[in-house]
Amino acid sequence: MAEALARLEVEDLQASLREVQELIADKGRSAELRARLDGLHGADIAYILEALPLEERLAVWELVKADRDGEILVEVSEAVRESLIEAMDSRELVAAAETLQADELADIAADLPAGVIEEVVQSLPTEERERLRAALSYPEGSVGALMDFDHVAVREDVTLEAATRFLRRLDELPDHTDQLFVVDRAQRLKGTLPLARLIVSDLDRDVARVMVPESVKLYPEDPAEDAASAFERYDLISAPVVDASGSLIGRLTVDAVVDYIRERSAESRLAEAGLREEEDVFAPVLDSFKNRWAWLAVNLVTAFIASRVIGLFEGSIERLVALAALMPIVAGVGGNSGNQTITMIVRALALGQIQGPYWGQLLRKEIGVALLNGVVWGSLLGVVAYVFYGNVALGGVMALAMTLTLMLAAVMGVSIPWLRARFGRDPAVGSSVLITACTDSGGFFIFLGLATLFLV
Repeated sequence: MAEALARLEVEDLQASLREVQELIADKGRSAELRARLDGLHGADIAYILEALPLEERLAVWELVKADRDGEILVEVSEAVRESLIEAMDSRELVAAAETLQADELADIAADLPAGVIEEVVQSLPTEERERLRAALSYPEGSVGALMDFDHVAVREDVTLEAATRFLRRLDELPDHTDQLFVVDRAQRLKGTLPLARLIVSDLDRDVARVMVPESVKLYPEDPAEDAASAFERYDLISAPVVDASGSLIGRLTVDAVVDYIRERSAESRLAEAGLREEEDVFAPVLDSFKNRWAWLAVNLVTAFIASRVIGLFEGSIERLVALAALMPIVAGVGGNSGNQTITMIVRALALGQIQGPYWGQLLRKEIGVALLNGVVWGSLLGVVAYVFYGNVALGGVMALAMTLTLMLAAVMGVSIPWLRARFGRDPAVGSSVLITACTDSGGFFIFLGLATLFLV
């Protein structure tokens, strides 16, 4: 059903959201709201649910047809999915899960109660049951956790005419089918047959003569990041997944890769800000507090340290009040520079572009960039300080402090992700909090220390 429904453009989606909100406000138009939801694609309903406060979200969820619950649960974010599952009883959850394929069910299995999963597993046909167990056995972030079991395979010793007849007997091709997988009698992968070649080639020819013998193939244990890099590098739409013996067990498709990249990107942005997990915008206050408190506590400690650094130079600030006005500039620019460096490093690590021997070279390069920025912008700020306060020495201290702070930011911007990666931690987690703490305390100490030394 969902596949037959049109996908909405961004403007139309926003209009649908506003229409749903109006229908919710008018309690007497439930039938009209239900009819409107029936005409929307599952992904669009998921978007609307994510944009509604909890009470309105559950009201809309009650009006969604039961046979569409499964497809929508797969589409919504994990945080919103939890709120929807909490509002469903076991019978409803089992019915929703039974409408999903094995790979889709594996995507939401972690959010479902154990009893529901067990009941669904028992109700599945043997083949689907084995597929589900296989999908659940692979760790998160691996190719096996993302792969699709639905694929079309043909034997290498048949003709293209036979392959074409086989395709015509199918009700439909699996989504994102751009090629057939060529196997031998033991189901070992021999190559791929792009549909473009099948269409233009002589139907009397054997598949073995037309296929592409050397193709990108993946293993279920491969990291999903490596697979994403391969899809980007070779512009793939699908790729075969084989086991250790070379037997075809599934395929990875571009939609799964794009979803993974989007999720990883979102997780990285959240981690950089110190959030432990994705958060429902309309989550209860206590849930949001639990998600945010840890790194806020770290930030509080680092802010206290920065305040104590300033406290060491209270006498200098009292004697030269201009220091109080200028020191936030040094720390602020240093923090921004450090965030630029750390963002670039974390991205390069995610793409596998930084190898062990090159960390030293990368550090020297970032220090060079910081030195150049420090000379240019530090000199400019020194001139501005002289214009405002008429003190040449103050301008010189400003310029030198800016240069040294930017160099500190460069060193920390490389060191923080390096140390976290070295000890097996996610380099992105809390990176912006840590770099800001270092540049604030360091920037205040450098600027006030130089001012005390040369001016006070």
